Amino acid sequence: MTTPHVIFIATPLEAEHVARVREAAGGRAEVVHEADLHPPTRYQADHVGVAGFRRTPEQEERWRAHMARATILWDFPPRATGGPQGLADAPLVRWVQTTSAGVGQAVAKMGLADSGVLVTTASGVHADALAEFVMLALLARVKDMPRLRREQAAHRWERYCCGELTGQTLLIVGAGKIGRRVADLARAFGMRSIGVLARPDPARAAALGLDRVCGQDALMDVLPEADAIVLSVPHTAETEGMISRAAIARMKRGVTLVNVARGVVIDEEAMIEALRDGQIGFAALDVAAVEPLPATSPLWDMESVLISPHSASTAPSENAKITDIFCRNLEAYLSGRPQDMINVLDKKRLY
Repeated sequence: MTTPHVIFIATPLEAEHVARVREAAGGRAEVVHEADLHPPTRYQADHVGVAGFRRTPEQEERWRAHMARATILWDFPPRATGGPQGLADAPLVRWVQTTSAGVGQAVAKMGLADSGVLVTTASGVHADALAEFVMLALLARVKDMPRLRREQAAHRWERYCCGELTGQTLLIVGAGKIGRRVADLARAFGMRSIGVLARPDPARAAALGLDRVCGQDALMDVLPEADAIVLSVPHTAETEGMISRAAIARMKRGVTLVNVARGVVIDEEAMIEALRDGQIGFAALDVAAVEPLPATSPLWDMESVLISPHSASTAPSENAKITDIFCRNLEAYLSGRPQDMINVLDKKRLY
């Protein structure tokens, strides 16, 4: 029996999760997954695969045939360069479940912002892993991890006085699902948290576990209060370049800066200058303005910088969590209840 829905798994996904999707579809949708059409993966929950992968002509023919029939996609299919391919080969698609939270800019570049294609994201999936990376960075700075590594390498036992997180003020710029988890962990360490939100509401402070919230228009006013700053905003026209040279100048001298948002949120040149003169005491960067970070970037060689290759969000549980979202949404979609779907991308706000 044919079904009106064809789900095509367009990026690598483990067999156990494909089986869960088939079970959720329950015969109401055909689920197409052919592992040989995807590149070998580099690590668990890799959605791109090894560089240089090319399908054979026979594989490419099968790929295009599946794309042409698909009405639902698991993820935007990547180009050979790793970026999203778009939906030119998939004219019947009406819903895409992505494997990333920050897909707004990609959706806009693919010309889908004004289309009828429904996009759901992986929002919230990476909150635990990213929040743990934030705490790694905050602890590494306050306990002076570089000093400990130097002293260990020198076989030198010399006592010193390190800092503590208790009593510090943490500014979370973009206090959504990631920011909320960061606030939870920060509270456990005795930190005070201020959230900068696009739509501030005092009632949201308690809901997000924050001591205080303010709008983006108040960013310059609250920057001097922060001992540490975490950036977890989506990439929008309003957030691009928001951590400007002027904003950095407003920060408390020696501040710790953690970026798990997008590299373009920060004026990277101004940040490098601030790291060199000590205005920023330590920066933990999971993202960069240009990725991969160019080998010539001075950030690589700064002792006051921790570089993560856009991997702080990736954990073994990632695909299981995305599958949870997809299966929940699939039930609502196939039952004619799109209003009950979660993580629906607002294509006007791009998040």
